[in-house]
Amino acid sequence: MARVRLAVGDMQFVAETHPEAPDTVAAFLKMLPFRQQLIHVKWSGEGVWVPLGEFKLGVGFENHTSHPSVGDILFYPGGYSETEIILAYGACSFSSKLGQLAGNHFLTIVEGKEQLGALGRKVLWEGAQDVLFEAVAT
Repeated sequence: MARVRLAVGDMQFVAETHPEAPDTVAAFLKMLPFRQQLIHVKWSGEGVWVPLGEFKLGVGFENHTSHPSVGDILFYPGGYSETEIILAYGACSFSSKLGQLAGNHFLTIVEGKEQLGALGRKVLWEGAQDVLFEAVAT
């Protein structure tokens, strides 16, 4: 499993790739380092997301779920809603204004999980936050 560091302000997280989403993992790792902004979800509960519009990663559905656990990171390849990355920091049921969605569970936070609630509150109350995803050297 590869490891990916997420940096949001002074908060640091480390995630491990999920072996049941090999295509998503491989395509995402090729994009690193990846800089974007996290915003709070509108429909899904306690989560933050990276809206990616019409971006195509070139993967379909694999290891997909609508109910990520705290620290799970999903990639939604688009279709009914725009392409996105979503990170659950609490109770989350992945959906859009069109209804329930499912995303590829491809990363799981394994270090820094105790900071996820603070991250969610920061994004909710302070607005968009810069995030950097980068490979962790092994």
